Amino acid sequence: MPMPLGKLALFTSAMASGGYVLVYYLIQKNFSRASYYQLALEQLHSHPEALEALGPPLNIHYLQLTDKYNFVDIADAQLKIPVSGSKSEGYLYVGSSRDGPFKRWHLQEVFLELKDGQQIPLFKRSGENGNEVKKD
Repeated sequence: MPMPLGKLALFTSAMASGGYVLVYYLIQKNFSRASYYQLALEQLHSHPEALEALGPPLNIHYLQLTDKYNFVDIADAQLKIPVSGSKSEGYLYVGSSRDGPFKRWHLQEVFLELKDGQQIPLFKRSGENGNEVKKD
């Protein structure tokens, strides 16, 4: 017995919406497991000034996938990670690179920009050979 057109449309839209939510979740999970993402969060967690500016507890939010700043390819990654705390909120800006596919990611720069415009540098790679690392 054929399904009425209204029920078919409702069923199709429910399946499409569920599929969209699943894909969105999997993309977010994939980003949060990436080493460039984890390295940046380590910098944030180890920086007392940034933690004090945000206030406890620290909350890491989903990336805005439609934001053009968020970009990852084979050799470069840049992210704008939304973060918040009890005192303030802002974005953790991350720049990372690697020498080629299947090579290790290296942070280039990490800074926190609060909603009031204040920027707190957390990490900046320095040195011509790239081996020298400076924590601000």
